[in-house]
Amino acid sequence: MIKLRYSKRLFKRSSSSKQAASSCGGDTAGAGVGGGAEEIEWEVRPGGMLVQKRDGRGGEEVIVVRVSTGFSWHDVSIAATSTFGELKVILSMVTGLEPREQRLLFRGKEREDTDHLHMVGVRDKDKVLLLEDPALKDMKLRALAAQVVPSPCQPFIQV
Repeated sequence: MIKLRYSKRLFKRSSSSKQAASSCGGDTAGAGVGGGAEEIEWEVRPGGMLVQKRDGRGGEEVIVVRVSTGFSWHDVSIAATSTFGELKVILSMVTGLEPREQRLLFRGKEREDTDHLHMVGVRDKDKVLLLEDPALKDMKLRALAAQVVPSPCQPFIQV
């Protein structure tokens, strides 16, 4: 059981609901609003912070991320609490690049697959840059060149 302290300035209470507001439980705390007691729900964010649960569309906020590939861009709808790895999976369906071939940059830094979008500050209509991994691109080109030219010692003119 966890006792949570909270500022009295954050919650307006009437004098009749002070007894209900003074109780504090592990997952919920009572706070009076307009004379009645209302339960406060708490949630733990991926970073480990305990915060008051948001009221929203089913708890999942959907954002639109604009992904630029250099010469084109795609608008992708994704949950705000998703990871960059999940965004790469969605982008693989749109662009045809495998997730391991993609590099995602947000605010000038490459982001790891385990980083959550909302934890690094990605909001609705923010721009993310998608680059193809240069090492894998070079390997693809070398494999393609090896298939096209099987041997450099073939005669051009036969006598």
